[in-house]
Amino acid sequence: MAASADPRHAPGEAGLLIVDMLNDFDFEQGDALLRHSRGPAEVIRRLRDEADAAGLPVIYVNDNYGLWHGDAASIVEHCLETSPQARPILDRLRPRRDDYLVVKPEFSGFYATTLSALLPRLGVTRLLLTGVAADICVLFTAADAHMREYELRVPADAVASTDAERRDWALDIMAKSMSADTRPTGELPLADWVARGPGAGA
Repeated sequence: MAASADPRHAPGEAGLLIVDMLNDFDFEQGDALLRHSRGPAEVIRRLRDEADAAGLPVIYVNDNYGLWHGDAASIVEHCLETSPQARPILDRLRPRRDDYLVVKPEFSGFYATTLSALLPRLGVTRLLLTGVAADICVLFTAADAHMREYELRVPADAVASTDAERRDWALDIMAKSMSADTRPTGELPLADWVARGPGAGA
């Protein structure tokens, strides 16, 4: 028997996706990505609070760093052990009990994950996409979401890359090729975007 939809959420609503912000930054140019992620982390925390107030689902889409038996707590613990300097971000954005966690093995949040099954059960057709890296995992997730006909909002101040040029390059692709609204949160607050409803356009 197929699983039923979550009764807390109505069809056609928005969902907040937080991509790879539970991060150990233990890779080439990881220090640069960490540095550029601090500002967006604060924006994402504010968006998470606003999503809570609006009753929207919060979904973490994250690498599991090989912890195939792990959960959100073990992923955060791994990241803290590997990169103590990332603690301010992790402390601000660690998942809560009612948040959803989707573990991904590759760049896209949709590839070989449960995200495609979860979103319809939450009634989500509009995605507020945030996180890192804008030019890799966020971009690949946005492309797969676009092909599945999700409406996309990717605020420029809620994503990061190793440098501003790569971030802006990715945002340009998402705006022009995926019809994503990339205006920063100051120009289009979450509440205003939600209130406009599906398919409202720019």
